[in-house]
Amino acid sequence: MTRLDTLQSAIEARLGGQIRSLQRDRGELTLVVSSSDYLEVCRRLRDDDALRFEQLIDLCGVDYSTYGDGRHEGLRYAVVCHLLSVTHNWRLRVRTFCPDDDLPVVASVNEIWNSANWFEREAFDLYGIVFEGHLDLRRILTDYGFIGHPFRKDFPTTGHVEMRYDPEQRRVIYQPVTIEPREITPRVIREDHYGGLH
Repeated sequence: MTRLDTLQSAIEARLGGQIRSLQRDRGELTLVVSSSDYLEVCRRLRDDDALRFEQLIDLCGVDYSTYGDGRHEGLRYAVVCHLLSVTHNWRLRVRTFCPDDDLPVVASVNEIWNSANWFEREAFDLYGIVFEGHLDLRRILTDYGFIGHPFRKDFPTTGHVEMRYDPEQRRVIYQPVTIEPREITPRVIREDHYGGLH
């Protein structure tokens, strides 16, 4: 029995009906749970002696709206955690989907792993995912006056507002984006002796 087999058996035995799916791919396990079970499952993953995921390595948001060229059917936003058990020397990916696409909300795991603090703030800032129970959920990468969430697939690549220094007012000002859309046509350059061919 391999280490991955042992981990999979332990997860199945400890979490049972809370498992939406447990996928095995490229030597890694991905556990999918419902948002209503997410906090309890994370606590059990940390505290159960057979699992002991003491460290949250990463947490991020995902927008599935254009996933698979738009063939994805299901909820739009997900939160993905990458966990490490130092005790057992194994890793696990945990995914949960936000139940409401208009206002994506999931529980904060910051009380379980304090490393989640800035990761959850980043997912809030970039995707607009609200982490219920987070004590300091505010933007971390964009400006406080920033409008929207730039990693959402429907966010315009030019943004909504631009910030620039105005020398007349001698201060930074915000204004609507003034970038003119243009079509760029690549220019093909042909050389007679390119690559040493004659």
